[in-house]
Amino acid sequence: AAGGGWRCGRGVDGAALRWCITGVLCASFLGLGMSIAVLGPTFPNLAANVRKNVSDIYYIFVGRSLGYLGGSVVGGVLFDCMNATLLLALSMLGTTAGLYVIPWCKESLLLTALMSVIGGSMGILDTGANVLALNTWGSEAGPHLQALHFSFAAGAFLAPILAKMALGGSESEELAGTEKTNQSVLKSVPTASAASTTAALKDHHDEDFLWSYIIIGTYILFISIFLFALYSKGSSARDKSKASEQKGKRAKYHWPLVGLLFVFFLFYVGAEVTYGSYVYTYAMVFAEMTESEAAALNSAFWGAFALCRGAAIFGAAFLSPATMILMSLLCSTASSSALAFFAHYRALLWVGNAVYGASMATIFPSGISWIEQYTVVEGKSASVFVVGGALGEMCIPAVVGYLQGRFHHFPVVTYAAFATSIMTVLLFPMMYKLANAPQENDLKEARDSETLKALLTNSRLTEDEEDEEDVREWNDADFEVVEMNDKLKNSLTDTSRSIAGDSPAEVSLQPHLDDVLGDPPVLAGGSPGRQNGNVDWEKSE
Repeated sequence: AAGGGWRCGRGVDGAALRWCITGVLCASFLGLGMSIAVLGPTFPNLAANVRKNVSDIYYIFVGRSLGYLGGSVVGGVLFDCMNATLLLALSMLGTTAGLYVIPWCKESLLLTALMSVIGGSMGILDTGANVLALNTWGSEAGPHLQALHFSFAAGAFLAPILAKMALGGSESEELAGTEKTNQSVLKSVPTASAASTTAALKDHHDEDFLWSYIIIGTYILFISIFLFALYSKGSSARDKSKASEQKGKRAKYHWPLVGLLFVFFLFYVGAEVTYGSYVYTYAMVFAEMTESEAAALNSAFWGAFALCRGAAIFGAAFLSPATMILMSLLCSTASSSALAFFAHYRALLWVGNAVYGASMATIFPSGISWIEQYTVVEGKSASVFVVGGALGEMCIPAVVGYLQGRFHHFPVVTYAAFATSIMTVLLFPMMYKLANAPQENDLKEARDSETLKALLTNSRLTEDEEDEEDVREWNDADFEVVEMNDKLKNSLTDTSRSIAGDSPAEVSLQPHLDDVLGDPPVLAGGSPGRQNGNVDWEKSE
């Protein structure tokens, strides 16, 4: 009884630990979303901090993207040879260090290097968190992966609000101070002094704005402490054993399947980022909306995206990953076709925009859950997925921007959304075909099973034939007995009728005749019955 209670308590502790891992991973992805999204609203302030124009420091995006790619690749290798929780904790610590230094960075090259470090840490986190969630929950990982990526969307939504809050506190103080200063300047101070005062207030405002990096960095620091605590618990010790158990589950076409998913995620993530980045400009230029309407259209896209990703946490508990992917692909194709060809109808533009955002929400986590059902998802495989998404995020927006600059009169962004939707619809059946290809072990087992079945069938047929032959032999023997019995009866009857008169011998013959006719087993022998009959006949004579 004590042993059973210990096992029960151990199971409860294991379940609590798994939920704790999920909570920390979701909190990590919340920080990841904030770290990525905070760059947008603070970009002008970063440029001013390094004394550059906005157009002159575009390369910090390139640095962060390259770091993200490198972190994904390196993380995929490291996750297969070291503790996953420890690596995630170290990556979060690196992100914290980068975010703390950025507000005081005054050199553009140093800023680019810091962005590369942060991008590398983000790539490691993005790769490792997905692998750790799969190793923790296995076939039950669907809702947890959806929660993970919903947390990322929530972080991306919260970062601009946090930046505006950091701005808002100083904005009112600045406005009040500026009014008082202007009044005093008009009375007694030269205009140059007023300009210098305004510049000082602007510098103070920029510093306050960059405090959003410190807030996000502190949050991520706390998450890294929790990850170190999980490492001390040995949370991923079972992950390696589970990964070794899953070695036999590797699909026959593992790497071709991973390569197709790489291309699939390249188009999907590229389409998501491209549309989300250019929808505001599209609404202003091609839909002829006002600024507030264009902002509302942009918010509707990302709001539907976040809302559907949150609902997918519960939907993944009832729907298979393949079903969710298929539904998303069909909705994205229908909505992107409406955006590309029927956007001149204002209602279809709003509906298509919202449906397109909702359909893009669940594809990435559902894709990872789907491939886990057919093959092993290790660090290297997950890094391929993440690199595909990162390349799509880098390349497709750049290509669309270049084409839009060349063809001013065509809404390239909506045509690109439709083209990428068609590509993903064509790629998924190919991946499904490869994933369901029978493995060599399955073919061998099928052949062995068919051979055994054939042997058993032949043995049954042989036994049935032997039984039928025995039955035929017994029937033939019975027919011979019946024929012998009839012949003997007829012979004795004819002999008895040939005797003249009513002699006493007839009386003595009758009981012997009855005995002979009534004893088939003796007659089967042949000679004994015939000899007895002859002896009695001689005596009667």
